Amino acid sequence: MAIVNRTPDSFFDKGATFDDEPAFAAAARAIEEGAAILDIGGVKAGPGEEVTVEEELRRTVPFVAELRRRHPEVVISVDTWRAEVGDAVCEVGADLLNDAWGGVDPGLAEVAAKHRVGLVCTHAGGAEPRTRPHRVEYADVMADILRVTRGLAERAVELGVPRESVIIDPGHDFGKNTRHSLEATRRLPEMADTGWPVLVSLSNKDFVGESIDRPVNERLLGTLATTAVSAWLGARVYRVHQVRETRETLDMVAAIAGTREPAVARRGLA
Repeated sequence: MAIVNRTPDSFFDKGATFDDEPAFAAAARAIEEGAAILDIGGVKAGPGEEVTVEEELRRTVPFVAELRRRHPEVVISVDTWRAEVGDAVCEVGADLLNDAWGGVDPGLAEVAAKHRVGLVCTHAGGAEPRTRPHRVEYADVMADILRVTRGLAERAVELGVPRESVIIDPGHDFGKNTRHSLEATRRLPEMADTGWPVLVSLSNKDFVGESIDRPVNERLLGTLATTAVSAWLGARVYRVHQVRETRETLDMVAAIAGTREPAVARRGLA
């Protein structure tokens, strides 16, 4: 799942895909490098200037419509917590709603059911959108993740979202400190064992940066290490900025696991 931010203040690319043509070019490049899903976001996850519903719609709806026309084969996801935005992007061709803020707007799942599209059900620890965690505590962080994500997933299915189109996400960094996110990572098998496909959004996040003491633009190696571990532990979908590097990491993990043949086989055969 490749990230294409339609924001002027995104934490990683600093607005590089805010304008239409750079965003379309980034989407095409991501597909070429191996992305199966494009995740379009119109609001920065962290604190910043207010983005109204109207502005989020302006940033996402026309772009999704044109992206659908240019790339009919790709899965288009939209990262939003707002039902109004979800409804509008589904009308123009979105296939998946990425609810990164843990069902703060219950209407978003209803929109997914109405349009029969997929839904990502995320654990955000009850945090309000665009806020940072402060002294968050859990008796058992994975128990809370499982309780919330399974509840959101079952509700979505009851509303009419196709079961095979529901994904759960532990929500790294969202409502969590670094130790919470690290524990969630090493306990990913507990999420995989639920039977719901697991999405991880690890790319260049603060828990990676704090673990190895690196700024945002120097977190690729830490991200890829976390990606490899997550793949081995059962994650299925990876929301990323750097597609080619992630694709190669996942291909290597699959080759080691025996679920993917080597791309070539020459050594020792000549």
